[in-house]
Formats: sequence, C-alpha cells, structure tokens
Amino acid sequence: MTQHDPTPLAPGDGPAAAASGAAAGRTLHLRAAGVSLVVDVPATSVPVVVHWGADLGDLGERHLADLVTAGRTARANNDLDEPQPVRLLPEGSWGWGGRPGLSGHRAGAAWSTRFVPTAVEVEEGPSGGRLRVDCADEAAALTLGIELELLPSGLLRHRATVTNTGTGVYEVLDLALSLPVPVVATELFDLAGRWAKERVPQRRPLTFGSHVRENRRGRTGPDAPLVLAVGTAGFGFRRGEVWAQHTAFSGNHRSIAERLNSGTTTLSGGELLLPGEVRLAPGEGYASPWVFGAWSDAGLDGIAARFHEHLRARPHHPTSPRPVVVNTWEAVYFDLDLDKLLELARAAAEVGAERYVLDDGWFRHRRSDDAGLGDWYVDEGVWPQGLRPLVDGVRALGLQFGLWVEPEMVNPDSDLARAHPDWILRGGDRLPPESRQQQVLDLGNPDAFAYVLERLDAILSEHEISYLKWDHNRDLVEAGSGPVRAPGVHAQTLAVYRLFDELRRRHPGVEIESCSSGGLRVDLEVLEHTDRVWASDCIDPLERQDIQRWTLQLLPPELIGSHVGASPSHTTHRTSDLSFRAGTALFASFGVETDLTGLSADDREELARWVALYKDVRGLLHTGTLVRADDVDPSFRVHGTVAPDGSDALFAVVQTGTPDGSVPGRVRLPGLLPQAEYEVTAQEPGHDPAVRGGRDLPWLASGVRLTGRALEAAGVAAPAMQPQQLLLLRVRRV
Repeated sequence: MTQHDPTPLAPGDGPAAAASGAAAGRTLHLRAAGVSLVVDVPATSVPVVVHWGADLGDLGERHLADLVTAGRTARANNDLDEPQPVRLLPEGSWGWGGRPGLSGHRAGAAWSTRFVPTAVEVEEGPSGGRLRVDCADEAAALTLGIELELLPSGLLRHRATVTNTGTGVYEVLDLALSLPVPVVATELFDLAGRWAKERVPQRRPLTFGSHVRENRRGRTGPDAPLVLAVGTAGFGFRRGEVWAQHTAFSGNHRSIAERLNSGTTTLSGGELLLPGEVRLAPGEGYASPWVFGAWSDAGLDGIAARFHEHLRARPHHPTSPRPVVVNTWEAVYFDLDLDKLLELARAAAEVGAERYVLDDGWFRHRRSDDAGLGDWYVDEGVWPQGLRPLVDGVRALGLQFGLWVEPEMVNPDSDLARAHPDWILRGGDRLPPESRQQQVLDLGNPDAFAYVLERLDAILSEHEISYLKWDHNRDLVEAGSGPVRAPGVHAQTLAVYRLFDELRRRHPGVEIESCSSGGLRVDLEVLEHTDRVWASDCIDPLERQDIQRWTLQLLPPELIGSHVGASPSHTTHRTSDLSFRAGTALFASFGVETDLTGLSADDREELARWVALYKDVRGLLHTGTLVRADDVDPSFRVHGTVAPDGSDALFAVVQTGTPDGSVPGRVRLPGLLPQAEYEVTAQEPGHDPAVRGGRDLPWLASGVRLTGRALEAAGVAAPAMQPQQLLLLRVRRV
C-alpha cells in the first residue's frame, strides 16, 4: 500500500509530542529483504534513524513509539541536560560534537542551523519505501530536503538538497547525511591502492575519532575506499554483522566513519567541495550525491549481494550476453597498420570473439601518447580511406566494432590546444603540472562541451560503432574554470555526466566503458551513465585476482572488464600459464588483449576453448550470487558464483603463492542449498590434474556427490597446486 502524506506538521506538534515518542504519528517502519529501517520524524528537528539493520518484524504504532523511547540514552555527568539523538543531518545547534551535516555561511552569518520539518511525504511498498522530509530554518533563510529510500535489495540510499531562500549568496562548504551504527561494530574496513594495484584491502579497529577518506583527484581514484564498512569483531566474507556505505560520485568526495566519546558511531559521505564551487544565489539549490548504505549479518558477501541485486534490477542494466572482447592495445599499441589489424580481427573471430575494439592512436597527430588528444578526426595519413575499411572488415567477420576515446583530455601539442588555450582547466595564468603530457579540457565551458559532443557524435554517426572505451588518464590538478579560474571539479563532473547522457540519447545502441587509467573511475554514479568499468590497466592475472576480488565487493562481474593478456605481462613482466590468465578473466566480462596472430596453434586452440566456456557459463556468472570462502591461508583462495535457484555453480580454487603447509587441506564450497545434493566435477578446460597436482585425488578424477551443507562445512580435499595455478569446479544439483 502506498501512502502520500504531504501535510505540514501542525504548530501544536511540539516538544511534548516528540518527547512522548509519538512524534505526531510519524515514526515510520520500512522493510525490505531482511532489513528494517525505523525513522522518527519529530516536529522540532530533522529525522532520527532509530534502527537500521536486521528486520524487526511487524511492529504496531505502540511498538514503534516504545522503540523510540527505548533508544533514548541516559544522561551522563557533564553532558547536555537533555541527551540528543543522532539526527540524519547532525547540527551543532543541538549540541552535536562531531562533524556537522551542513557547513556553510552567508557572508559569515547563517553558519549554524536548526531545521524544522514542514512537510513529510511517505511511500510504503511491499518491499521497501521512500521518505521525503522538507525542513526549513527561517532564521538562516534555508530549506532542506531529505530523501531516504529503502530499496527492494535491502540497500538504503539517501541524499539532501539545501536551497537558499534568503536575499544574499549562501556558500555551501559541505553537505552530508549521517547514518548511526550500533556499538557492536568495532572493526573498520575499506580499500586503498595505486595505479595497476587498485583496491587493496585495509582493516583497523574502530576507535574514537574520525576515519576520513578524502579524494581530491577529480575522479574516483585508485585509492578510493569504494566501500567503507564497519562490523562486529572478525567479520569476514561469510560471517559477521556489517554496515557499509558507498559514496556515488565520480569527482572529489568524502567517506567518513566517526565515533564520538559518547560511543555514537556514524557513517557519512558526500561530495568534497572546493572553496567557492557552490555559491547559491537566492532561489538556487544544491543536491548532494546519492550515498548508499548496506547492512548484512552474512559478512561482506551479504553486503556485495545487496549491491549486485540493486544494480541488476536497474532498467538500463545490460541484459544481452556480455560479448567476448578483443582489444588491440597490448597487441599493437600505436602501430596501426590496416593489414595487421585485419589479420588480428580474423584471429579474433577464429577464437570466438564477438567485439573488436580499436584502441589509442587512430586520430590526428597521434603517433605516441604525447600529442593529438583533442583532435578527434580520423588521421588521414594513417587512414587514407578513413576507418571504413577496418570497420567494414571487422563487421564482415561477424564482430561488433568498438573505439577508444579520451574526450576529457587534451595534449598541449594538438591543434585544439593551440586554437583554444582558454579551454584548458587551470588555476590562473599557469598551467597545472602535466601528467602523461596532457591537460584537462574545461567541459564546464559551453564551447568546449559543444566541440567534444559534436566530434564524438560525428564519429558515431559516420561509422557502425557499438562500443566506446572512454578513458580519462590524469587527475584534475588545480582545475580552475571560467574567466576567473574558479574551482571547477564540481561543474566538470556534472558536465561529463551530461556528455555521456546526450551521446547515449543520440546513439542508444552504443555501450560505454568507464576506463580511467584503468580502474580509476569506478563508482555507482558513473555506472548510471555507462555500461561497464575497466577494473585496471594491469591484466597480470596474479594482480587481477585481488583487484577483481575487491571490485566485486561493489559491482557484479558483468560490469567489470577483464582480459587475457600476454605472458610475460606487459605491466609486471611476470610470466603465467594461459590457463591462469584465462581462468582469472573468466569471472568478469571476458576479453582478450594480446597479439593473437603471434600465438602458437596450441595456444589459440586452448584460448578458443576458454572462450567457449565463457559463452557457456556467462549466463550463470552474470546472474548468480557471488561467494567467497574466508581464507585460511593467504596464498590459497576459493571464490565462485551460485545460480539464483541453487541449481548450478562454478568455483575457482586458486593458488596465488606458496602455501604455509605442504597441502592446503580441504576446499569448502559455500553458498549452496544446504539440503540439496550436488555433483562436483572438474570443469574443462581449467581441470588438468597432471598440471594441478590432482593425480592422487580420486574424487577429482571421478567426481563426488555431497549435500550443500556437507560441501560448505566439510568440503573436499584440495589439490596440491603450484603458485599461479587454478582449478575450476562445476557444482550441479542432482
């Protein structure tokens, strides 16, 4: 049932009503996917989250009122005379001693707010619901809109909008809502990293103070927390109660876990605004990014499952099978010879590829990475007949054609930069330090935006292109925009979103990959405007085992590009078997990025078998539930995907290094139906027992039948593999 209640709170619903726990009848209970969200909306302040966590079952009005009362804290010595709850927007005017939810001022005034609700709008559905509360502070001449949604996946998302109703300019410095976390959460987890080694996990005790992750790169960055989580002691992939959040924004942003000496813990996140980026004239408003919260009592896998379910339920989520990609970059780099590229396309078709992507170097003046960015015209010197012979040749082989672009960047050595130096983001008369011999175009400038849109639109209109690999290869340093060179990251980020959206509107059949020095622009907002992310420029499978493992904490595998590279690896020079490279790339959106024409006949045949396997299992991998066994040895890990109905599963048993013991022991396979009987067999082509030390394992040769409970609790004996080897196990319900 849906309720629509925009009626303003009456003046009589004052402190007495709020103190009684009735709160004018506006204590709300939303439920979805095993999660309860209880929100109290007092008449005198912004809402209070009373409970966010395990489903509380059916609760009547009396129970909800008593839950509010039961949650009020006692007064300790030297505290405020009346203890205050944690509000969705913490305000210093109520005595909050942590980070305020809104920081801003009007020429030094209106810096301290006290918002009062003016209208409440509730939509309750059979699974989740939505709450909007409009508030006002007449003294500060501001209004505040708070949106809180419990989604069918059990994810909670929220954002706030502040509007200037006064006569002067109001400058917003920070706007972020906060979610409370119970005191049982004592450990903190997030991710860090660098280029080619993105998403490195880190853990620490959750102590007093603020754990602040700030990003000032102008893009999500290699060191972004991705998911900031707190939980019960020792929480892992399959155990523990966890609360987590993700800030869905591709520009500068913050993610914060804060614990005060009162024992109060909150999670908050939002855009990190540079000075002067948001100055609201009368009547103007600013909306914070969406911030997603997730709760689970099944560890990090439970958190991942909620994000994956939400993403897969989006109307624009890719539904067609994710094609096998062949990318030309590590095959030819800038050596773009038409005959060579067509030969590579024929080899791609022979191994079963479905999409061919021409990478960097196809446009004017682009013979290396130090010139040409911005000159988005097909280079007549390299392509006297244009791209048509290559595009037609690729499509004649039954392959889709894709193209690499980097539209937000410009090389100083380019016709564009020489013609329009004022289109470059800069802090003043000086240019920012170069990175990769390039600068950043000011897409907040309407003329620069129009030029990039026109060039990309023309290229997509002239050729049958189904895919853009959209790169972004440098941070935004001293990113000043406009005549006065005001800070411009906020405007740049929103302009990029508009550019994505307009191109997709004009060319709805074109998919876009968010590639930013590899995996440096990975967040849920960029995925509202694109179709997949490139997880890392490093496709060394050993590094990719960890990079993909933790990218999966937020994104399902069909949104993560992963390619089979060369051996030795082009980034690390590490050697590895083809089976390890292909078996690693399998558990994502599969592709190939190596010179297929130089492979031996045996390697091409083996690669074709891996491509065939991917086509066979991508329906399982891209709809199933991610499962990761908690590690008992850091050199040995187990992960897999279980079909939604529990009928099928594919697991990878991976040896990344030398184990502590001579034999790893048993492999536990989690996530299956406990009472169901399953047959476990080695899966071709990742199954060779002679290579993987399985010659003395009878069950591996013949298969074994066990219940899901037995496979998770007892498991099967693991093969004694060598480092950088993996074994695939197919688990089918009998």
